[in-house]
Amino acid sequence: MYASNEELLGLACEAAEKAYSKYSGFSVGAALLTEDGKVFTGCNIENGSYSLTICAERTAIFKAVSDGYRKFRAIAIVGGAEGDLTQPCFPCGACLQVMSEFCGGDLRIVLTDKEYTLDDLMPSRFALD
Repeated sequence: MYASNEELLGLACEAAEKAYSKYSGFSVGAALLTEDGKVFTGCNIENGSYSLTICAERTAIFKAVSDGYRKFRAIAIVGGAEGDLTQPCFPCGACLQVMSEFCGGDLRIVLTDKEYTLDDLMPSRFALD
């Protein structure tokens, strides 16, 4: 059975609680659904050297890929300051590019306001194939 959008958003909220965001105060959580129904979560992890910070979306994707998963159906993303995770939190360009490495344009990107596709948010992706 596949997780619903609401379940994925709930898991993303739980992941956001684990964020290490002491510099920005902006916590982000993500829940990534694989093609076979497994869910990987991730949170943002900041660093005093800001370029070494990693987003929640890439954390979840890299965890999944490191466990051998390469095909994904959906990713739910939440984020906000001071625990307010109600506003839509769009993925950054780097995360969208990483998503495009492993996902087709029909990847569902679930935010608190509605569901988008990768094609909606990044219609002209860079790809080597």
